[in-house]
Amino acid sequence: MTNIYEQPWLLLIVACAAGLIVFTIGRLRPQRQKWWFWLLPVIIAIAAFAFDYYVETDGEQVRDVIAGAVKAVEKGKTDVLEPLISEDYRDSFHASKQSLMYHSRAWLEERVIKENVYRVISLDVNSPEATAVFTVRVVLDPRGPIYEYVKMMFFKIRADFRKEVGKWRFIRVEILEPSDWQNIQTSLNEGMG
Repeated sequence: MTNIYEQPWLLLIVACAAGLIVFTIGRLRPQRQKWWFWLLPVIIAIAAFAFDYYVETDGEQVRDVIAGAVKAVEKGKTDVLEPLISEDYRDSFHASKQSLMYHSRAWLEERVIKENVYRVISLDVNSPEATAVFTVRVVLDPRGPIYEYVKMMFFKIRADFRKEVGKWRFIRVEILEPSDWQNIQTSLNEGMG
């Protein structure tokens, strides 16, 4: 079912239905028609956009964290990326947040990325935890050290999140595709070295 706090469409449909009812009452019983009846569909339509704009759901917050992380990686801003990661972060390659940040700084200070384009495929929020699967197309910077080896990369990523002190943070990120990412990463490191 559509969440009225994330999408205004359900309430807009209700507003249209209310408008049709008011119009029908006006046509069938003009003596019962009052001018203020038309306020009902207008108020419902305004409420639809107000709910969407002013209420930020957990799903929207997780999407914002993903967008912030993708943009931080694109710009090489590890200081922006670091607060988005939980202190107890770990994945199949990094044993801790410190290890992840060390590798991130080593890669991102080289300014290897020109642009990241992402798309969230699925998002499952069961507060205080969430899981997202998203894709990222990484366009590499022509001035970067690995551009001569590869121009663009495509990743499918699974990320797990936890809500900590009112903020969503990454607790695990795994690259699903390409499945041989470890080998690719080793080759790229050798190309940079």
